[in-house]
Amino acid sequence: MKNILQFLEKSAIMHPDKIIFADADKSVSYSAFLETAQAIGTAIAKEGIRNRPVAVLMPRCTEALMAMMGVVYSGNFYVVIDSEMPQARVEKIFHTLQPAAVVLPKDWQEERAAWAPDIPFLDYETCAFSDSDSVILEQIRRSMVDTDPLYALFTSGSTGNPKGAILSHKNVIAYSKWFIDTFGITENTVFANQTPFYFSMSVSDLYATMRAGATLHIIPKSLFSFPVKLIEFLNQRTVNTIYWVPSALCIVANWKVLDYAMPAHLKKVLFAGEVMPVRQLNYWMDKLPDAMFANLFGPTETTDICTYYVVNRRFADTDTLPIGRACDNCSVFIIGEDGKEAPTGTEGELYVRGPFVGMGYYNDPEKTAAAFVQNPLQNSYPERVYKTGDLVRENEQGELLYISRKDFQIKHMGYRIELSEIEAAAGAIPEITACAAVYDGERDRILLIYQGKRLEDASLCQALAQRLPTYMMPSGFIRVKAMPYNQNGKIDRAWLGKNYSTLESASAPAPIS
Repeated sequence: MKNILQFLEKSAIMHPDKIIFADADKSVSYSAFLETAQAIGTAIAKEGIRNRPVAVLMPRCTEALMAMMGVVYSGNFYVVIDSEMPQARVEKIFHTLQPAAVVLPKDWQEERAAWAPDIPFLDYETCAFSDSDSVILEQIRRSMVDTDPLYALFTSGSTGNPKGAILSHKNVIAYSKWFIDTFGITENTVFANQTPFYFSMSVSDLYATMRAGATLHIIPKSLFSFPVKLIEFLNQRTVNTIYWVPSALCIVANWKVLDYAMPAHLKKVLFAGEVMPVRQLNYWMDKLPDAMFANLFGPTETTDICTYYVVNRRFADTDTLPIGRACDNCSVFIIGEDGKEAPTGTEGELYVRGPFVGMGYYNDPEKTAAAFVQNPLQNSYPERVYKTGDLVRENEQGELLYISRKDFQIKHMGYRIELSEIEAAAGAIPEITACAAVYDGERDRILLIYQGKRLEDASLCQALAQRLPTYMMPSGFIRVKAMPYNQNGKIDRAWLGKNYSTLESASAPAPIS
């Protein structure tokens, strides 16, 4: 296999009338999905673009998935844009991306035209109901190779500008094989998708579904505010496998929903994106003693995951869950501060090598060169590996334990976030003269500490909402008279991170030396 579309086409032959994807309102069969994706692919291909980024700006629904695959059929790569994302962030992404076209619903064009005045807009409905051209599609397919880009996902960037990780067909082919082999994904698997399509975790259940001939149901976001109805949804759709962020699992556990409603068909509970609290995990395991539970770990730049741990023993509520061992056909190692491989049990930075490692960052050679580097353990031949920025160590069982991020990046609500991007957004508010974002890990919240004119929290939220997606919004604000600075003349973020709880809104400590 050299192209992920081959998985879709094979499954469509084997299961033409079976549901591949469904949302709250509708479902689509394998054959209908394939037909629509090919029609969209033909329409985009007639625009005369090739191996270029095409943005998909649509709600989270089955049509968005058909648009994504349509972009792939056209010989280009897709970039999913959150339909609820602030215009300012979309404009930053488009500045880096310079997409060849944007696919979106017809009735959105007038409203969104200001976002990208120089970029062609293609309305989804016209593309989807056009005729497919097998000759054009075959010509495109013959020229494709497995290292062609498949998609780019934009993550938080340290300069305030999002960075687009590019992943290839080869990356997803290798990764999806590990995923379905490891977790026994088959045509009988029924997923319930929780994560947005612009988040790397969606890659796992989306492409595992296509490859295995499975079915995936898109969970309406609103159901996580009504967790009993969420369980009812799982039962109505006979869901047997979920791959969620821990925050979503914790909603169910914290409300003790499984005391009142049980997911009758659920056999596999996979999670990733942030630390899974053991107390809430134990609740799930007590209620579903026969289910498989697995902790998956990895960054967007490794397709989705590089290490995993199938829970095989009980942990105390205060314990830390391991992130396990490297996936098959993926290798990880730990590098200490001296640049050498860290001894067993010693903390160091996690590096990843193998076919899961992505291509780099789109239109950003500097960031690519900094993160995708020559293997420091050998210099005899070119071998590019990925520096994750995650600090880990190995325990007595040979399992990896996650320690923290090496830089300002955090994991919050399942997303990797650069605190400096939040600072850049806040710094653009005229009334703020200096600011620092800190992360309260114990309460899983982001705080913005700022110097300048006092602003009402509601006003700050409104201003930041124009620049940041919801998952990056601070949940608390602290105004200080003067920010603390270190000897280098920089805001002393380390001090703030340790002492934010002692700060009062009307005053700040003296500068720290």
